[in-house]
Amino acid sequence: MSVREEILRHGGARGDRWYDAVARASEAFADDRERDAIRILRPVRQALPRAPSVRELLGVSLYRAGQYKAAAEELEAYAQLSGEVDQHPVLMDCARAMGQPARVQELWSELAEVSPSSELVTEGRIVLAGTLADNDRLAEAVAMLGRRASGTPKRVTLHHLRLWYALADLEERSGNLPRARVLFDRIRRHEPGFADVAERLAALG
Repeated sequence: MSVREEILRHGGARGDRWYDAVARASEAFADDRERDAIRILRPVRQALPRAPSVRELLGVSLYRAGQYKAAAEELEAYAQLSGEVDQHPVLMDCARAMGQPARVQELWSELAEVSPSSELVTEGRIVLAGTLADNDRLAEAVAMLGRRASGTPKRVTLHHLRLWYALADLEERSGNLPRARVLFDRIRRHEPGFADVAERLAALG
């Protein structure tokens, strides 16, 4: 079912009006105007609480705005309504930000069980490793990501770069500077402008 069909089904006679609002909110989100998206979506969520796409877009907008508790509430509702786990990495990061490592682990278990795609699983693994590191389990975090970062795939995509970056950061925090330098350099060779890789390499010497 398309987003339009979903909104029209839930919105009844006012479905077109609500769909227009969701479309404007989606544009605002795409333009990095998440606060505008939140403002537009709140009355839509109030009117259509069982529309998964509304809860999802509001959730990710709140997450981007740093409103983690509110974002988690919306994304939990989205997961329950849709049966999907595609926003679990974001939910995990909300739980991490709120200091809820047990909830991060629960969400990771749900995500890993379904294994929807390598990209999503990698994102979840990065958040879980960060949570381990936050809780003084740095060696476990490095081991978790290190098992997935060995070698170079035939086609390097964004999730590979994000995995290498997360691992490089953990290696640097662990004091393994040569390994961190190798990983940051690997990213630079594939995507010179990725995040702050150039600055991180320069700092490592």
